[in-house]
Amino acid sequence: MKEITASMAGTVLNVYVAAGAQVNPGQEVVMLESMKMEIPIESGTEGVVREVRVSIGDFVNEDDVLLVLE
Repeated sequence: MKEITASMAGTVLNVYVAAGAQVNPGQEVVMLESMKMEIPIESGTEGVVREVRVSIGDFVNEDDVLLVLE
């Protein structure tokens, strides 16, 4: 399994995928807000979303797991 993690601490503004969705490298999967900037989180690999571990409004720390891919 592969994990997509937060590149920095911030608040989840949007989650663009759901469990079962196919993702490709470079695809935006989550948008974070940190210090009034929007930070897109992209998938580094292709796979199917097995689990979404965050919701809109959640605060995440750097390296927290956002999504799990199979």
